[in-house]
Amino acid sequence: RFVVPFTPGASNDIVARLVAVKLGDAWNQQFIIDNRGGAGGLVGADTVAKAVPDGYTLLLAYSTHAQSAQLFTTLPYDPIKDFAPVTEVIATPLGLILHPSVPAKNVQELVAYAKANPNKLNFGTSGPGSSPHLANELFNSMAGIRMTHIPYKGVGLYMTAQIGNEIQVSFSNMFTTMSHWKAGRLRLIASGGVKRSEAFPDLPTIAESGVPGFEALTWYGYLAPAKTPRAIVDKLQKEIAAIVNTPEVRQNFIAQGNEPLANKPDEFGKVMKSDAEKWGAIGKKLGVKLD
Repeated sequence: RFVVPFTPGASNDIVARLVAVKLGDAWNQQFIIDNRGGAGGLVGADTVAKAVPDGYTLLLAYSTHAQSAQLFTTLPYDPIKDFAPVTEVIATPLGLILHPSVPAKNVQELVAYAKANPNKLNFGTSGPGSSPHLANELFNSMAGIRMTHIPYKGVGLYMTAQIGNEIQVSFSNMFTTMSHWKAGRLRLIASGGVKRSEAFPDLPTIAESGVPGFEALTWYGYLAPAKTPRAIVDKLQKEIAAIVNTPEVRQNFIAQGNEPLANKPDEFGKVMKSDAEKWGAIGKKLGVKLD
């Protein structure tokens, strides 16, 4: 069973179902998608943390799973110690998106305008401590600018607010916002990736556009309960990696602005620990504490 800690139709739910179908075909066995939404993913993660470590229950975790290690005051589990990393499936750079009224066509112009007009620009997020919030605060810090944070209860709400010019700046998944910036309702000026996206090769990264070292990615990856035998973890990683690396699945992910990964368990573990430290430090600086 693949536990997805969000409701059906969410982006990680779509990833889980794609892999589940392929893995079921390969093993001639049904894989059940168990949507356990609630509390920002905590309900589903807790289910897996307490599951029998026999390889039959996996969590399709989102990058906020690692961030929660530092941002939540109390958790019923340890996001790092209570899970065995299997493989990171995809990484998705967050796009830097502007309302057309902002007099900036690139990162340099945005930074110059924001410096000349401190706190005049509003940036929207899906709430305190969310990936868009932390990404924008990191951008503000590294670029030496100040913008005003306006939190909303979800990506759809702050996208609607940005189209209506209630907010002028946001970080969001480039694929889910594609219809808006292709229609000219919003303007995508750069990505938070380490390198340019295969799906958007003409779009520069923020790091190459005047804020060197900037990186803001979200990821999806499979986690097993801690104490799952390493032989089982390795077998699962091998099989899932084989699926992710098929031309069909790779092209499916790339077309949506994702980078297929399928890395080794130890590599994925390092990513989780690094994210917990990096974003936790930003959250601590901001005084973000979630219950």
